[in-house]
Amino acid sequence: MLLLALMIPGVPAFAETTLAPHQAVYKLKVSIAGGRLTTELVPTADGYIATHMVKPTGMAKLLSRGRIREVAEFADAQDGVIPRKYQSTDTLSRDKERVDVRFDWDTREVRGTFNDAEVISVLEGPAHDRVSIQYELMHDLLSGSADSQYIMYEVDKIRTIEIRNVGTKTVKVPAGRFEAVGIQHQAVGSKRITTMWCAEELGYLPVIIEQHRLGKLKARSVLAKYLPLDFSQEQ
Repeated sequence: MLLLALMIPGVPAFAETTLAPHQAVYKLKVSIAGGRLTTELVPTADGYIATHMVKPTGMAKLLSRGRIREVAEFADAQDGVIPRKYQSTDTLSRDKERVDVRFDWDTREVRGTFNDAEVISVLEGPAHDRVSIQYELMHDLLSGSADSQYIMYEVDKIRTIEIRNVGTKTVKVPAGRFEAVGIQHQAVGSKRITTMWCAEELGYLPVIIEQHRLGKLKARSVLAKYLPLDFSQEQ
């Protein structure tokens, strides 16, 4: 996989690229329905476990019952994060899905199950699951640069994700006011574009996430609460 370096203007090169453990809560709106996205990043002996969960709120709970829960485990390396495990349980969408896969970098394979079926995919180079790819990007922003392309593993396909810098601006969300860099990503061949405004002071955590399809806003998340987690006293 050829990765072309894309320097991010206004993002300084930090010697420290450690991701900050945290909990974050977002207000989510999909079309006219409301929801809540919660994310948590906690350290392990040599990496992190990230948990993302989406639940409907308000009147949306009367129309849509269930949740989407994703858990990713990945190692922390000098040049990024290395995915190990990915699990997803979706009882909210029309097509219910369960995914449980392991990344085996010795054999260059992803093995596991999708619903009740066994799945095996070949990894031809660095790749990330739907959760770890966000933290790979945050890591790269902390180091002062991001790649113009990333590879994302999905159960039925491996996608090339193109990355673009759309500038910097001050944004205001319920959690506060932040200076943010705009990162736009789009899978090759997809009509869906996602723009994330990432706050430098929060380790480039997205504080606004917007998803457009054919020029129309389909979903928007804004950071409502942010809680740093301190594990420094644990043995």
